[in-house]
Amino acid sequence: MASSRSQVRVVIVEDHVLFAESLELALSVEGYDVRRLTLPTEPCSPGTLVAGILRQHPRIVLLDFDLGRFGDGVRLVEPLAKVGTDVVVVTAATDEARWGQALRHGARTVLSKSQPLNDILGTVRRLNQGLSVLDVHEREKLIRLWHQRRHEIADLQTKIDLLTARESQVLGHLMRGRTVHEIATSSVVSEATVRTQVKAILAKLEVSSQIAAVGLAHRLGWKSPVA
Repeated sequence: MASSRSQVRVVIVEDHVLFAESLELALSVEGYDVRRLTLPTEPCSPGTLVAGILRQHPRIVLLDFDLGRFGDGVRLVEPLAKVGTDVVVVTAATDEARWGQALRHGARTVLSKSQPLNDILGTVRRLNQGLSVLDVHEREKLIRLWHQRRHEIADLQTKIDLLTARESQVLGHLMRGRTVHEIATSSVVSEATVRTQVKAILAKLEVSSQIAAVGLAHRLGWKSPVA
């Protein structure tokens, strides 16, 4: 049974001030009790930010993925959902596997910031009425994409773990755009030695070019040991 809108507290967790203010105004005009969380100016733990949100006693949380200094908002979804808060992710991110991750952790739905503002208002209305806000098949599809991404990342990690310390250093240099000649000069080894190391990297990562190896490392979010 729907609650009076004035009794429904909506907390907005968003680092884009103009977008947050637009949401706050639109929801306030609709009659909801709206609070906009002030994000910390310094990095903090997910627990600290979750505690700050829960102190507002929200019924619904509108949450962005990208929260400036805090980082990835997906870390907030599960602890908020576990205490019964309806979490709606509102994001500019278009990576559907990332959407699936939020859903897997308990978000009710994910909305794009490119959608009309009324879509967000409509979602809040439906949640207040106890109605579904995401088709079951769409939810399953997005979560499946996330699981596939996890398997791909695990496979990439297994490959990159095969690299020796020296090969990891060479890959790090390649990620910085350095040529074989530059790597050889800075490492005081022959170019033939570096080329042999690059060939070993390509073989272990199962790619055919330096560009592909660098792309794989970036996709994994791999951090090079090169200072």
